Amino acid sequence: MEQPESGRFWSGRSVLVTGVYGFLAGHLTEALLGAGARVTGMYRDVPDASYLRIAGLEGRITLAPGDITSYDDSTRVVNEHDCSVVFHIAAQAIVGAANRAPLGAFHTNIIGTCNMLEACRVLNASGRTGLLQAVVVASSDKAYGDQDVLPYTEQAPLVGLYPYDASKSCADLLARTYHNTYGLPVSVTRCSNLFGPGDMNVSRIVPDTITAVLNGRNPVIRSDGSPQRDYLYVKDAAAAYMRLAELTVDGAAAGQAYNIGTGVPVSVLELVRTIIEASGSSHLQPDVQGTSWGEIKHQYLDCSKAARELGWQPQWSLPAALAETYRWYAQNMNAIGPRRA
Repeated sequence: MEQPESGRFWSGRSVLVTGVYGFLAGHLTEALLGAGARVTGMYRDVPDASYLRIAGLEGRITLAPGDITSYDDSTRVVNEHDCSVVFHIAAQAIVGAANRAPLGAFHTNIIGTCNMLEACRVLNASGRTGLLQAVVVASSDKAYGDQDVLPYTEQAPLVGLYPYDASKSCADLLARTYHNTYGLPVSVTRCSNLFGPGDMNVSRIVPDTITAVLNGRNPVIRSDGSPQRDYLYVKDAAAAYMRLAELTVDGAAAGQAYNIGTGVPVSVLELVRTIIEASGSSHLQPDVQGTSWGEIKHQYLDCSKAARELGWQPQWSLPAALAETYRWYAQNMNAIGPRRA
């Protein structure tokens, strides 16, 4: 099957990105604009700081207010903007927040996904043939839950048992239900832990560590430092989303889920030490506290399906990507807001 050329594919194409002020969505929007797409960004709230704003992207897209937990809002945005590709990225994405307030995570991640899928299904069934060509839904490697066999392949069961993990297991299954039942051209990403410029959720390990280092403090590790994760640079993730959308439109990837990551497990302690090295602050040391709970011990992905079927592989090494990320935060701390004491 002939594969599309990305530049030609996206030129002039109308695209909807939900949760557009979010971290991944901002980078995806930047990549789409760079490829010539016309982007509509759906949002509920406008944060004080975001990658979208700092990178100067707000004025280059159409902003569409709406809450994905409202079916009326979802339907209105999908119908009014006539987008041929929908990237459903909006979510409550913080594990700790989901543990503290699970109903909010369930409402956003499950009901919000249902609303967007149903709005797309109704549009697809409206007789406007050929308008909606692909829906790419963001699941997560957390959808697999805690399993004995690593790395996870796409054939592993989805058995999330903590609030965030369970919400992603449900959203993942619902997305593929809409393909299998209604023929909606849906595909699913199961990304590993993303990092990069513009992540404003400082509870995450990379921005939290960088913020501490920029303030001259020893970075805190809430776990015992041993949990292993697959850490993926956000620009590599954006490229994977676009490639998956191309092959969903083509028909080759519709109904499929893909692991998106590096396949290389890295301990939290190793990650923090790599950031310290990138900063040149060798006098700082990780403060290992061992107080975290409600998270999976070890988790990393087999991404051979994405390499084989999508022709996608990450292009950034971990040290290079962390160094680039550190430089961005060092240059943009004033735009982000005051540093934490």
